[in-house]
Amino acid sequence: MIPGQPLLCVNNLSVEFETDNGPAVAVASVDLSLHKGQTLGIVGESGSGKSVTSYAVMRLLEAAGRVTKGTVVFSGIDLLGLGENAMGDIRGREISMVFQNPRAALNPTRTIGQQISDVLIRHVQATRADAREKSIELLRTVRIADPERRVDAYPFELSGGMCQRVVIAIALACRPQILIADEPTTGLDVTTQKVIMELIVELTRERQMSTILITHDLGLAATYCDTIAIMRAGRVVETAPATELFRTPKDPYTKRLMLATPRPGRTVRDLLPEHRPEPEPTVAPTQRQTLLSVVNLTKEYASTRGASRRVVNRVSFDVRAGESIGLVGESGSGKSTTASMIARLLDPTSGSIMFEDRDIASLAPDAFASDPARARLQLVFQDATDSLNPRLSALQAIAEPLIRLGGARNVAAARPRVKELANLVGLPSSLLERLPHQLSGGQKARVGIARAIALNPKLLILDEPTAALDVSVQAIVLNLLTDLKATLGMSYLFVSHDLHVVRMMCERVLVMRHGRIVETGDTETVMRSPAHEYTKELLAALPQEVG
Repeated sequence: MIPGQPLLCVNNLSVEFETDNGPAVAVASVDLSLHKGQTLGIVGESGSGKSVTSYAVMRLLEAAGRVTKGTVVFSGIDLLGLGENAMGDIRGREISMVFQNPRAALNPTRTIGQQISDVLIRHVQATRADAREKSIELLRTVRIADPERRVDAYPFELSGGMCQRVVIAIALACRPQILIADEPTTGLDVTTQKVIMELIVELTRERQMSTILITHDLGLAATYCDTIAIMRAGRVVETAPATELFRTPKDPYTKRLMLATPRPGRTVRDLLPEHRPEPEPTVAPTQRQTLLSVVNLTKEYASTRGASRRVVNRVSFDVRAGESIGLVGESGSGKSTTASMIARLLDPTSGSIMFEDRDIASLAPDAFASDPARARLQLVFQDATDSLNPRLSALQAIAEPLIRLGGARNVAAARPRVKELANLVGLPSSLLERLPHQLSGGQKARVGIARAIALNPKLLILDEPTAALDVSVQAIVLNLLTDLKATLGMSYLFVSHDLHVVRMMCERVLVMRHGRIVETGDTETVMRSPAHEYTKELLAALPQEVG
């Protein structure tokens, strides 16, 4: 234990939200303590109460939420007893927060310089005369290149990683004593994730700050936290020093989270609590014919200055029947653009896409939408929520391709096939009438997969299909995809920045950087003995293994 009084002490904290069905308990009797210079990890899955706990500490609960009991003591002051003006002085100046979605946390109508200046001026850290210069210096501190130019940029003009750095700059503007980082790397590739986390560690160490890292990533917590609290269903089920917790976890839920976390030497079956046999492949490796052949695929965009910018540069590879190919790389490497061209959502600038011995690159996206080949080539999108029409029920979403391309006259005619598909992906038929907002992340992922396989495709393109899912839900979805591939004989092009997942799901891997494929080969060989320096960098950036 760390000696001395905690800087922050959360004692017996409980939070409720008013709902149409009465009060719902989100946090129940939570105890946490944070000492000076310490990094505390709060780990749990969606709905565990970890973010609600941090919002209660910051007094940022939405109108329907209220603290029903407990204390939050910071430097001897009970924050829950303060008036809003006094709390407003502490919030941002003494305790700051990096929110989960940096784009949502930033005002899209104001430049990033203006938003940093707002915080500096609000807490009397700058005047209007020098706020811009101090904002530039903060951008320089968080390693944003060319800060004099970027200070006048709007959030939409920056990458996800740069927006995250801006949010960190805002959080650190007033040199707070405590930084709360709520899922600060969700959706970022492994190298950007490492850069962001090392930046947080370096800056908090320089400023002698304490940190609370909220995450569902056990590997991230193992790498960067001194102490870890595991939350489930609003309660802390286990708290221990990181090394002790991962060496000898005591609570069954902690053990289950560790089991579901992908790591080398494990199969997707190993992620599940119960043993299930590996499925037999429908197509034997020796009988696999080439299904997709991409040759010199290139995509260019015209820049504002008249020059062109090449984002995919003469990419070539094959996918055979019944095979899974992983396409990995950082954000901006060109992997999602490549997938979108193959799915004919984007026009290539040049090159060919031979699918079932036919060049579909020459077809315009609109023409391909009604082409018979469309039924045999489908896409599972990265964000299950954004890819579903919020006005359509799960039943209507899954029925849509059956009506457009499968010959079904209407939703009623498609219903029997939709029920069959729902059963295939493990979606209870009782959920089919629900709208997307009434479904969990895992349930929405199942709807997206059911919709994609409705027409029995030969090739399924999976664009980061589990990026936003908790590890236990991810384990279920990965096993579902494994079973579907064996049952339906599909091929997968698996686009991901999670190398552990690709290692388990794919037989071969393609590594992309700056629009080019820099390394390709058998997945295990590439992962164990990478030949290219960039592949070595990606593997070195992976968080610490757990268990």
